[in-house]
Amino acid sequence: MSDKIIDKLGLIALSENKVAMVRSHNKSLFYIPGGKREQGESDEQALCREIEEELTLNLVPGSIGFYGEFIGLADGKDGGTQVRIRCYFADYQGIPQPAAEIAELAWFTSEDLPRCSTTAAAVLSQLKQDGLVK
Repeated sequence: MSDKIIDKLGLIALSENKVAMVRSHNKSLFYIPGGKREQGESDEQALCREIEEELTLNLVPGSIGFYGEFIGLADGKDGGTQVRIRCYFADYQGIPQPAAEIAELAWFTSEDLPRCSTTAAAVLSQLKQDGLVK
């Protein structure tokens, strides 16, 4: 049993009571867009870089606000590996479109829970509970 934790940052992008979720090439489940922090990066710096790489969006620095931290089993990793994702809201410039390792971008409601990774499902459930998605 591994007790490894993958530390990630994610963007909660909402539109019409739906949240943006992405799927990587060669994966079947969707997750919150974002990624891992590089050495020395703050949460904001890492989030801006990852979202620009994955969705070709520029986040508005002063608009970034913490939403919550979620922990769940990592998709496609060996037993016990978990993901901890710190999620943020942010305004952005541009139109989200998949880039780099992202194969698909979709706008989810709570009806899409079965298509999500464990951690993304936890985020989606909280968004539903908070009245932010259908």
